Amino acid sequence: MTMNAIRQFAASKLFDRIIIGLILFTAALIGVEAFPQWMNPTLEHWFNLAHKAVLAAFIIEAAIKLLARMPRPWEYFKSGWNCFDFTLIVLSLLPIAAEFAMLGRVLRLLRVLRLINAYPELRLIVETLLRSIPSMFHITILMGLLFFIYAVLGFHLFHEHDPTHWRDLSYAVLTLFRIVTLEDWTDVMYKAMELSPFYAAYFVSFVIIGTFVVINLFIAVVINNLDEAKYAYLRKLEHPELHDQLLQTLVSTKSSIQELEKQLQTLKDNAGTHSQAPQPVKGTELERST
Repeated sequence: MTMNAIRQFAASKLFDRIIIGLILFTAALIGVEAFPQWMNPTLEHWFNLAHKAVLAAFIIEAAIKLLARMPRPWEYFKSGWNCFDFTLIVLSLLPIAAEFAMLGRVLRLLRVLRLINAYPELRLIVETLLRSIPSMFHITILMGLLFFIYAVLGFHLFHEHDPTHWRDLSYAVLTLFRIVTLEDWTDVMYKAMELSPFYAAYFVSFVIIGTFVVINLFIAVVINNLDEAKYAYLRKLEHPELHDQLLQTLVSTKSSIQELEKQLQTLKDNAGTHSQAPQPVKGTELERST
């Protein structure tokens, strides 16, 4: 197989579908292994062989992608997803992965995350979340200050009456986390209202500020970055990178030149065959020669 054929195969939809099928097959194996009542020593042996075969297939995949980048194989590592795939392969080949069964299971489970790289839509969502992390930093600081103020205030107000939820600062923070998730937070409020009904304002104000304001700020940041990521993705599709465009053009031109060379060689062979064919001798020339 020539390098041109390897590049075309690595960029083909068939190659992507094969990898997606391997990932789904790995997910099915991991899911079945989570039912211990179905497993037996014979089945575990076959499952281990299947995992080894899948690992070998992923090694071949990485090798194909590296060969497709020749003569610049380092460009394979410019993609964070390719680095993630390569890291999983290297860790799976280390002896420590075979010695510790739990580590091997975790590495197999992480292979399922490769579905994110297989689908551009999923990859776009993950990239949006990563892009949102810097914007969320200041919102996280605001959330931390809010939790600290309300946790200290709640401890001093309710720790004697309700030590289960307000025993110390750590319990108070966990209680506030329960309240901000709206998980049975009214039970905590009614317990505090046994002291005074006016303490309901404490919980209502925290729910309004913590849930309907701060949490919605997180959502707004993610949606805003999602729109920006979609715009960048569409712009990339409309204006592909010059390097990739030139490489594709060169590959196409090379294929066309090779096809023309084959046609010219065929024409030359046919012309040579016709020129070497014996010419018929006319009767007058034959008589003249005699």
